[in-house]
Amino acid sequence: MRIFALLLIITVTFSCAPKATNDIKPTTAEIADSAKIPLIQVAFRNKKEFISFELSQSDTIVASIDENSVFQAASLSKPIFSYIVFLLADRGVFDIDKPLAKYTGIERFENREWASKITARTVLTHKTGLPNWATSPSSDEWPSSIVKFKFRPDSAFSYSGEGYYLLQKAVEEVTGKSLEQLTTEEVFIPFRMDHTSYEWKDEYDTLAADGFTREGENRGKGRHPRANSAYTLRTTARDYSKFLDVLMEGKGLKKETHQQMFSPVTKAVRFSGKPRECDSAIYWAMGVGIEKDTEFGDIIFHWGDNGNFKALFIIIPQKKSHLVYFTNSARGHDIIDQMVDLYFSPKSPFKIGPWVNQPEPN
Repeated sequence: MRIFALLLIITVTFSCAPKATNDIKPTTAEIADSAKIPLIQVAFRNKKEFISFELSQSDTIVASIDENSVFQAASLSKPIFSYIVFLLADRGVFDIDKPLAKYTGIERFENREWASKITARTVLTHKTGLPNWATSPSSDEWPSSIVKFKFRPDSAFSYSGEGYYLLQKAVEEVTGKSLEQLTTEEVFIPFRMDHTSYEWKDEYDTLAADGFTREGENRGKGRHPRANSAYTLRTTARDYSKFLDVLMEGKGLKKETHQQMFSPVTKAVRFSGKPRECDSAIYWAMGVGIEKDTEFGDIIFHWGDNGNFKALFIIIPQKKSHLVYFTNSARGHDIIDQMVDLYFSPKSPFKIGPWVNQPEPN
């Protein structure tokens, strides 16, 4: 079994990874191995080619030949839901500037006056003023927990899963459909994302990857108690790449709506009041982050962090190119800069890596 896994890694690494511009650059397998990441899935597209593969660096994990190991996508859940919101807005079903309190209840919020001002626009740009979570969203206590504001709505960037869940409840109320039903009908089936779901599927009993801590401890697959648009998506790199093709093209959206999704709205100072140098180039649009880069122009991205599962996608519209990778390790973001260098060969490192990884300043 182990010999087979090694042969698979060697074959995929040399046949699927993009050619390095020099002999010094490590391969994807070497990058993952140096970071002690047990399992990684990658999908990459540019104007000339599409490649996807799965690699194991563990003695106890065999990479799937079909690349169908399923990973927690964490916050890569959010862009798919954002796309759904814009589909509904284009059809006149949902108003992104109407207070969400007109659609659904706001009983969980301590300050209901402020909560009544939240709209889909403030949610998608992370300007709700809400915390990420009131408490762990997979806990029994979370559904009834009280949500306190960090800032007045529309006053500052404040990354928030609570905001996305409020928007999810509003969309479910308007459509009369659950998150899973809606995304299955609008995204998963039309774009043939066969292994993707916000809810647990029976096939995940065998296909879902286990997550590992930084110390290499196996913490299992992790079952979420309820579908949540902010973090419970499970998918594969090949599946998610199909969505990125849709997102790049703006398929199903009006031209002006697609442009709006990729237009910077607010500076994304990740730790409010404590700007870092990397924050100067990062903005948030309607559902995605944007790095302003002198070489590549606007770089579209989103990162995912569910603790022992880390993920990232990068779209470069100027190059008609995208990269997405999923890992089953708390070390999964350690490799951002190396992956960017291998797949895009920028003259200067992107700011995305530091923006994700640099800690809060003292």
